Amino acid sequence: MTDLFRVNNFIDGEFCSSDEYLDSFDPSSGEVWAKVCNSSAKDVDRAVQAAKRAFPSWSATPVEERSKILMKIADLIESRLDEFALMESRDQGKPVWLATKIDIPRCVHNFRYFATYALHDMNRSRQKTDANASQFTVKCPVGVAGLISPWNLPLYLLSFKLGPALACGNTVVAKPSEMTSASSTLLCQVFKDAGLPKGVVNMVFGEGRTAGQALVEHPDVPLISFTGGTATAEHIRRSVAPLCKKFSLELGGKNAAVIFDDCNFDKCLETVIRSSFINQGEVCLCTSRVFVQKNSYDKFLQAFVAKAKNLTVGDPRSQETFCGAVISKQHRDKIVGYIEGARKSGASILCGHGVQSLALPDRCKNGYFVRPTVIADIDDNAPAMREEIFGPVTCVVPFDDENEVLGRVNSVKYGLCASLWTENGSRMHRMAPKIEVGTVWVNCWLVRDLNLPFGGMKDSGTGREGGQDSTLFYTEEKNICIQY
Repeated sequence: MTDLFRVNNFIDGEFCSSDEYLDSFDPSSGEVWAKVCNSSAKDVDRAVQAAKRAFPSWSATPVEERSKILMKIADLIESRLDEFALMESRDQGKPVWLATKIDIPRCVHNFRYFATYALHDMNRSRQKTDANASQFTVKCPVGVAGLISPWNLPLYLLSFKLGPALACGNTVVAKPSEMTSASSTLLCQVFKDAGLPKGVVNMVFGEGRTAGQALVEHPDVPLISFTGGTATAEHIRRSVAPLCKKFSLELGGKNAAVIFDDCNFDKCLETVIRSSFINQGEVCLCTSRVFVQKNSYDKFLQAFVAKAKNLTVGDPRSQETFCGAVISKQHRDKIVGYIEGARKSGASILCGHGVQSLALPDRCKNGYFVRPTVIADIDDNAPAMREEIFGPVTCVVPFDDENEVLGRVNSVKYGLCASLWTENGSRMHRMAPKIEVGTVWVNCWLVRDLNLPFGGMKDSGTGREGGQDSTLFYTEEKNICIQY
């Protein structure tokens, strides 16, 4: 056990142990490689008290100084990019090249963006009124922010919460997923090296039912930002409602691509392959339902299946690997269960699990791998078409016209994102507002501008994070009137 990597809590600027540790598995080998603190309510309370003590000083720190520290954090992460990428790959099973190219650079970008955003965020004022008074609006930091982040994009999504929380003057208690905590330990060391004052960021690791619940319910944490599953979010809603906390919930999706006959076929094909299977399909924004207009359906399906068959699944350390391992054995079994359920109901499994074999190196023989799988001939009411699978599984179905496909796309309980593929400008403007999701990409996917707030509709979430008009990490704007 002594040679296992240890993930300790980070409280009040210091790493500290807990009474209990959890096994952390390398998804690509199935072996335990790390021990992770399983924090108790007492550990969480220590972290909250540290953040509470640090809040008066940090919130009063000039925004220019906060900005410099965030920029220093970004620079240090960038200088250790390869180390962070290797850690993320071992933690989550994703290909190293993907973490190197996307996850860690995006983490750096998030810190830099919010470091500069804070310099230009302005209050509003009206200098004179009929009552001979000045009225103005000020934005104040909320206090201790509880940030709960998921396992699929560990640093990318954690930094999307940390950046604005810190830039706005809040202090933080963060709880990353217990399944992918190791890279967050590296981030804590960066905070120390960057000169972030003690207690401004605290990290507690462990299970949601213990550490997460203690953080959500803590009376000194007025704000909760959660990214994760819909079932957990329902529990959080019930927990925070009596406490009148601010909260943001960024949840799951059952995202659709709607492809018309007049699309740019080659661009559409390449993008939808990526949007379906990148990061093993373990991205909340991934496409899992593809609706293709009937005249193009056979052509698209044939080309899509051919490309999916050729995607390399294997060791995340290999530059040739497109899909690495999924997060756990339990998650692999869940994904396979949806595929087998579709098969038993009469759907066609055109490639992937059960159709193609896996050729894995010896190191990965016991890892958690699923080949990119394409399902056709499936009913809209089938579980694989209505429930979030969160894996490399995509259903491809035909449609006739706009009204029909809009009804089918909007029929699920989720509303996170969609992509629309057409060269008809009128159709773009006509259809995009009618798709019941938080983000519609037209002729593209995952093109993100952090000036715009992000979030979903329906069971995909509550509230918006990021963006120039986001007020999550401020109190509700406070109006002040001074009469002369």
